[in-house]
Amino acid sequence: MPEIETTERFEQDFLRLLAEDPRHPSLQTKPIQGAKGIYEARIDQSYRMTYQRLSNNVLLLRAAGKHDETLKKP
Repeated sequence: MPEIETTERFEQDFLRLLAEDPRHPSLQTKPIQGAKGIYEARIDQSYRMTYQRLSNNVLLLRAAGKHDETLKKP
């Protein structure tokens, strides 16, 4: 697997929408049933990401990938 490097701009752009408003309509965020405290957000039609809100107002990014695979192990 190749090593991935990002620019500061990429990181800011990629996470800005989630950080500013985790419930933004375009993310289609919703809780995952059977996984208390873990949410899914839409990346595109086929891909999802999961995250967890920690008690100290931190979002822990947990997984990203194809919809069904990602939601099996959020």
